[in-house]
Amino acid sequence: MQAFSEKFPIKTQIRVAWGDMDALGHVNNVSYFRYFETARIDFLAQTGLLEILSDPSTSPVLRDTHAHYKRPVVFPDTLIIGTYITDIKSDRFTMRYEAFSEQQQAVCTTGYANVVMFNMKSAQKTPIPANMMDVLLQYSVDLE
Repeated sequence: MQAFSEKFPIKTQIRVAWGDMDALGHVNNVSYFRYFETARIDFLAQTGLLEILSDPSTSPVLRDTHAHYKRPVVFPDTLIIGTYITDIKSDRFTMRYEAFSEQQQAVCTTGYANVVMFNMKSAQKTPIPANMMDVLLQYSVDLE
């Protein structure tokens, strides 16, 4: 757990609910996308990006999102979702997630979301604002 905590400056704790499990007795795949959504919004809040994004005319939108299931998770458990940024371009970036199971003391699921900045008035992609770019760069990791 210590190595995981040191790897991620931004982490979100999520308690697995009984209702998150499916008929096969483990957390349903849909639940992970909700967990990642919670971690994504928490990342924006913890880094101050929610305040930067208060202008409703420009917003980050998901282009796509993915999950890779490594180990099944069951109730009761608490997941720690570590979030970081990769692949920053002028108008988009990728948010990556790792879900650490406290019960198993292991990463159980990884995932990512490709996020595009969008001008809601023109319905077009738009560049990432400079103040937002500064924050994203602080939390970016080069995977190469």
